[in-house]
Amino acid sequence: MSPNTLGAVLMMASMAAFTLNDTLIKLTQGAMPLAQLLFLRGVLSTVLIYALARYLGSLRFEVARRDWWLIGLRAATEVGAAYFFVTALLNMPLANVTAILQALPLTVAVAAALVFREPLGWRRMSAILIGFMGMLLIVRPGGDGFSLWSAYALMAVVCVTVRDLATRRLSADVPSMTVTLVSSLVVTLSFGAASIVTEWVPVTWLLAALIAGASVFIMGAYFFSIRAMRVGDIGFIAPFRYTGLVWALVLGWLVFGDWPSNLTLLGALIVVATGLFTLYRERKVSQR
Repeated sequence: MSPNTLGAVLMMASMAAFTLNDTLIKLTQGAMPLAQLLFLRGVLSTVLIYALARYLGSLRFEVARRDWWLIGLRAATEVGAAYFFVTALLNMPLANVTAILQALPLTVAVAAALVFREPLGWRRMSAILIGFMGMLLIVRPGGDGFSLWSAYALMAVVCVTVRDLATRRLSADVPSMTVTLVSSLVVTLSFGAASIVTEWVPVTWLLAALIAGASVFIMGAYFFSIRAMRVGDIGFIAPFRYTGLVWALVLGWLVFGDWPSNLTLLGALIVVATGLFTLYRERKVSQR
């Protein structure tokens, strides 16, 4: 198996694990407070990530102060992303939430151009504008398709965009597993603190199984995504992120009986197509 093929397989495995985690979280159907749910999942996933990092020997905390500031910013936006995304997930069809998140390659490209002054040619700018139109088809502001939960999903996109920009500015020698462990720990502690002022509910065997399964899948998703970024050509591997939308469509239909409207599917197709074009342009520019 070539490095590019291995990277593509790892990325598809990561997207499958992320979507399976989302499915299990959605199956809790709001049976427990959000803070309690994310705290319990965070405890298990943090322990698993720490055990994996120790096994791989990839933990190192001697990093520059500048990198610690970036790690802190990344962890803070991870808390926001978890809150907004899971809230939207518990109140929207799985495929709709996932479709909105497919705008990330476009939002990261725009933010990098504004913040880091990275070049943004007319082709990529045109793709971003077309992708924004696709996003409007998904959320349909002012129409029946828009709700408060659509706004929560969009806020999750904003948080993840800032998180990715902070990650991009980290020094190359900062271990990925260290960043992942710190982020997971901050998310766990944040929702643990929030759960103190909320009334806990008893954890049934079904809820315990769903949370345990979600913890395993989220740890696997982190691991596969990190490994995918360390092999092969990123320009070749990154488009396989969009397989997450396929998983969301299939699982949303099989598990919850949800199927997006034709406008939502059209908008998702436009966003994916423009995202793929943006990644293609980045690869061509890097080759030059």
